[in-house]
Amino acid sequence: MAGKITNILNLEIPAGKAQPSPPLGPMLGANGVNIGQFIKEFNEKTMDLMKQFGGADVKVKCQLTIYADRSFDLKIWSPVTSNLILWKLGLKAWSGEPNKNKIWKLTRAQLEEIANLKKWDMNSENMESMIKSIAGTAKNMGVEIEG
Repeated sequence: MAGKITNILNLEIPAGKAQPSPPLGPMLGANGVNIGQFIKEFNEKTMDLMKQFGGADVKVKCQLTIYADRSFDLKIWSPVTSNLILWKLGLKAWSGEPNKNKIWKLTRAQLEEIANLKKWDMNSENMESMIKSIAGTAKNMGVEIEG
């Protein structure tokens, strides 16, 4: 770590596909981050995730801590829950009217699989609570839960 923290950014970027184009590049530049160094580090750290999900645009949450000397620390968490649900169902987008237009169904087994991918950064250690949280996200996307 390098001294005084000047900013902390919470970002969602497609795994292995960070690019210096807007909005990411200008945001990093405005905060004094070496854009090329960030892009290289992020893409290297998330390339395995991108491969795991078959090259799909699965967004990953990360936290970028920026220091006064322009150095930074990058913490990467698991993919965004809504992106995992879309990936699991093989869909590109969720329902525009989730209360009226149901787009697909998730099984209990699929919810458990998503919970296992997310368990490292969820607020609970209880699997049932994690599944309920993910099911709530799915319902808000227009996905029905089976069982």
